[in-house]
Amino acid sequence: MDATIRLRKSAAVPLRFSLPVDGVAGTSFKPEHITAILDEGPQRGFFEVHAENYMGAGGPPHRMLERLRRDHQLSLHGVCMSIGGPAPLDRAHLARFRGLVARYQPALVSEHLAWSTHETSFFNDLLPLPYNKTTLAHVCDHIEEVQEAIRRPILLENPSTYVAFRTSTMCETDFIRTVSERTGCGLLLDINNVFVSAANHCFSALQYLADFPLARVGEIHLAGHAEQSDGEGKLLLIDSHDGPVADAVWKLFEIVIARCGPVPTLIEWDSNIPDWPVLQAEAAAAQAILDRHIRTVRHAA
Repeated sequence: MDATIRLRKSAAVPLRFSLPVDGVAGTSFKPEHITAILDEGPQRGFFEVHAENYMGAGGPPHRMLERLRRDHQLSLHGVCMSIGGPAPLDRAHLARFRGLVARYQPALVSEHLAWSTHETSFFNDLLPLPYNKTTLAHVCDHIEEVQEAIRRPILLENPSTYVAFRTSTMCETDFIRTVSERTGCGLLLDINNVFVSAANHCFSALQYLADFPLARVGEIHLAGHAEQSDGEGKLLLIDSHDGPVADAVWKLFEIVIARCGPVPTLIEWDSNIPDWPVLQAEAAAAQAILDRHIRTVRHAA
C-alpha cells in the first residue's frame, strides 16, 4: 500500500472529540513522543501543534497528527503569520492556515502579537512592536482578516520582549486590551513571557497581571526560560522553552488561576526535548493546580 492510499484511508476515519479542554492541561506535541502517547490510549488533556509544521498536503507529519486527533483535542498555534507587521498578510500562508483549521477542527487557535517577516524574509524570532495607534490599526486589521478567513475568533498571545520602542504611546496591557475589544479576539496569556519581560524591563509581573484583561483569556502557556547576560553584564532572560517551568512562574500561574478560573493550560517545551514522562509530569503539575481550583469552587458552591 503506497503512502497516498494510507493517507486517504487515515483521513477517512472520523475525528472524535474527547473531553472538553476547559480546566484541562496539555502539552506541546513532539513527533518523538507519538509512540508513547498512542500506547497510553485516550487520555485527559490536549496537544498543541505549530501550524507551520503541517502546511504540506500530506506525508508522515499529517499521518501522525490524524492518529493523534482521533482521540485528543488539538490546539493550533501559529508562529509565522506576522500579525504585528506593517505589510499585508501572506495570502498563501493564510490559506494554508485556514485549511489546517478546517481539516483538524482544533479546540483552540492562536497566534502571536509579533512580527516575523520582511518582504520575502522570515525571521527565526518573534519580534516586538511599538505600541501606538499605527501599529494598533495594523494588528486589528490583520486579526480581523485571519478571523474572517477561518470563521472563528483566535487567541492572541502576549510576547516576551528584550527591547522596547521609544515610539510606543501605550503600555502593553492597554494595547492588548484594545485589540481584543476592537476585534473580538480572545487572549492567550503566556505567563512565562510575562515573567521574562518583567525581568528584562524591570517592571512588576504582578502589576502586569493585575492590569491584564484576564476575563478575555482563553488559554494559558507555561514554559521554561534561560538566564544570560547582556552586553553590559546585566541579567537577561530568554524565552527558550528548553526546560521545566520555573518556580516563580508556577506561583504566578496559581495567582492567575485563582483570579480567572481553570483556563486550559499548555506546557511548551520546544528544544532539548525530554522523554515523554518528563513532559507529562509538567502537565500533571499544571493539572493539579487547575483541579485544586475546581474543587475549591465546588466546595464554596
